[in-house]
Amino acid sequence: MLQAVADMQLSESYGRVDVPKQLVIKKDASTISDGVVKVGLNLPLVAKPLVADGSEKSHQLSLAYDKYSLQKLEPPLVLQEFVNHGGVMFKVFIVGEAIKVVRRFSLPNVCMREVLKNAGIHRFPRVSHAAASADDADLDPHVAELPPRPLLERLAKELRRRLGLRLFNLDIIREYGTRDQYYVIDINYFPGYGKMPEYEHIFTDFLLGLMQSKYKKRTTY
Repeated sequence: MLQAVADMQLSESYGRVDVPKQLVIKKDASTISDGVVKVGLNLPLVAKPLVADGSEKSHQLSLAYDKYSLQKLEPPLVLQEFVNHGGVMFKVFIVGEAIKVVRRFSLPNVCMREVLKNAGIHRFPRVSHAAASADDADLDPHVAELPPRPLLERLAKELRRRLGLRLFNLDIIREYGTRDQYYVIDINYFPGYGKMPEYEHIFTDFLLGLMQSKYKKRTTY
């Protein structure tokens, strides 16, 4: 699904949207180091499990600081280059045409000194869950500023068309130190909408709209 974002090459006056360089490892952990070198991924790397069963493990992120620790990871997983983003990410919920954005605390920035000093795998359970809301936190305004609405609307419209989805959410970060460089780091289809503000009204309107659309199609025949 992230490949659909990369294929869009979305760049306009409101900002540029990319995906981090990534690598999927399905089986053998011993091949990770060679794969990382071949693809040209730069450390540190975020490791995300490919399982999506709602378990604690499925929500656990790991940060790998050195190439020697990569073989300690447990496939299947996806590796992404870590992008500094001020410790805040934006969860963008999409329900049909409706879009809602919330702020969540995320992984903190990492400097090169930390990469050289630290080694091994650092694990982070349940990053960006609902209890990690950053909407009311005292944040740097440049970090807290939401992505422009027109940019989100275009992104959502294109992904609805390319993926054939109406119920999904995006995890988006803004590269730290920039104003308009964004990365989509995850896409989830049919996520838990209980975390979305006003989800009852939005979801009800969405379902009613579907029913009315189907009814109109039937009455035209």
